[in-house]
Amino acid sequence: MRIDVLFFGAARERAGLSRDALVLGDGATVAEARAALGERFPALAAVLPHVRFAVNERFVDAAAPLGDGDVLALIPPVAGGAPLVALWTAPLDPRAVEALVAGPDRGGLVTFTGAVRDHTGPHAVVRLEYEAYESMALKVLESIREETIARWPAARVAVHHRLGVLAVGEAAVIIAVAAAHRADAFEACRHVIERLKQDVPIFKKEVRADGSVWVGLGP
Repeated sequence: MRIDVLFFGAARERAGLSRDALVLGDGATVAEARAALGERFPALAAVLPHVRFAVNERFVDAAAPLGDGDVLALIPPVAGGAPLVALWTAPLDPRAVEALVAGPDRGGLVTFTGAVRDHTGPHAVVRLEYEAYESMALKVLESIREETIARWPAARVAVHHRLGVLAVGEAAVIIAVAAAHRADAFEACRHVIERLKQDVPIFKKEVRADGSVWVGLGP
């Protein structure tokens, strides 16, 4: 199958063109397209971990399937750079969050991914619905990031959280912590998720096969 590829910003500069075509096998995914682009344009490989992908003008994750005639766009971080704390309605990419904190001086990299599970106790879960007091949530997330760095000065921390409707298996939150030593990375990552659950105004509605409940207010 043939897909059209659009390059923007730094991706366009590295590839040396703004548009190209890519031929892939039927059923190929965005991840396979990304690998093929890295091979075709070696200079592009360095920016691929920081790029988000959109198919037909909708953000997708790396596992998304591609179809003949699809338009795949490489979207670098928007003006201002990729944020270390963020709320997204698009799927989260663990590798992109890790890239925000990784570095040659940080040998320990710990990533926590909180995904939607298919049950809570005896209740079958259909989906989760997240909403937030967004401006406050970002401020509290940033304060948690800063307090974590104050406690583990060598650590670098990024937290990205989803909002909206999430299906079973989708990532709701990704926390990446990099530090010189693994113990600091593990401890700092645990601290962030526990503090997030305590204070960040993000609200979760659990839609079950037998009804719905706002988490924290029902059985």
